[in-house]
Amino acid sequence: MFQKLVSHNDDIRRLVEKGYAVGFDSEYLIVRDVPYLDVNGAYQVGAIVTKLVFTDNEHVCQEDHQIFFAGSHPYNMDGSQIGNLAGGPTTLTLSAEASDVVVRRSFSNKPRVNGQLVGFDNFFDKIESYVGIISGPAMAMYTGRKEPLTYRTVEKTAEDAIFKIHDTMTSRAEITGLSAKFHNEVVAIIGLGGTGAYTLDFLAKTPVKEIRGFDLDPFHVHNVFRSPGRFEHDEFNLSKAKMYQARYDNLRHGLKLEAKFIDASCADDFEGVTFAFVCVDKGSSRAGIFDLLIGLGVPFIDVGMGLNRKHGALSGMMRATYYAPETASAVRAMELAELSDRPNEEYRVNIQISELNALNAAIAVMKFKRLKGFYVEHTPDFHVLFDLADGKIATRSELHEA
Repeated sequence: MFQKLVSHNDDIRRLVEKGYAVGFDSEYLIVRDVPYLDVNGAYQVGAIVTKLVFTDNEHVCQEDHQIFFAGSHPYNMDGSQIGNLAGGPTTLTLSAEASDVVVRRSFSNKPRVNGQLVGFDNFFDKIESYVGIISGPAMAMYTGRKEPLTYRTVEKTAEDAIFKIHDTMTSRAEITGLSAKFHNEVVAIIGLGGTGAYTLDFLAKTPVKEIRGFDLDPFHVHNVFRSPGRFEHDEFNLSKAKMYQARYDNLRHGLKLEAKFIDASCADDFEGVTFAFVCVDKGSSRAGIFDLLIGLGVPFIDVGMGLNRKHGALSGMMRATYYAPETASAVRAMELAELSDRPNEEYRVNIQISELNALNAAIAVMKFKRLKGFYVEHTPDFHVLFDLADGKIATRSELHEA
């Protein structure tokens, strides 16, 4: 990563050639060996951290004029605090490879050109400007020190073990610490139809360690209309598993989709699975899957959708039900999900609409992320119903409510 970014970005190359201690950590540029004076006038060495916005896999640009700083607020030689550095105390999660850099605050300072505040044209100008402000007093007082131009490079960087492209969304939102909550999750998706396909799409962009998906059915034309993204004509008649494997393979590692029917005999396929999503529409299939997951103690969310045309326009509900290992049997006994096939099931019209599949999947994935602490959950619930006719959401949080 170091050589790639230095060789393809002229402003970063100039920083290295001038002697700055340049390094990278995933989606951040780090400049170490930045001297400053602390509140007591003592010489300290900190680091500047700033976000990288990847325009492709080799080229980067700035997001804004701000930086993070690993160190306390810098001071002038006369003991006064350096001004014109807006921002304040903050933290930022970096990888273990950058454990020596502990961000303590952010700074904001725009340069002036002809009296007007402007942004920085490139990373070289940005680092030069902030080093001049932060390090100027320390460099003037301690002329014998070699910082900040130490010609030191730190080429050890954290490679993304999950995504095949840089996850700049996480760094831009400053939620690296929250995203790390998913790094040990091995998630299974049973059924890659309408709701299952959108569940896969959402989870593929979530930094879970591994995704296993199962669906025996082929991908036909009608699936295009309840599937995320574009399609290729040569995808038709492939198994959904093979088709989606190819579609998402350039995004992430740890994706294993199989053309397989899952029932109570498939315990080996779920070794190491930490969470599952059940996205099937036949009660008999769901019953066997429930037997499997409850027997293995795997927590899971089951989704369902029921639409009808009784009043001309479509109405109905979307459901997401969470089965925790300790309460799964009790929730199952509440019969919130169909566990058998209806009489004359072959004559049933199974209506599915893409935006409702996406909403059903979103409700389920948001619940999963609340369970993992990514989203706040004030009142834990286990059952969510969304009524299409009035847009109301009903939840159950206590088993005795049944």
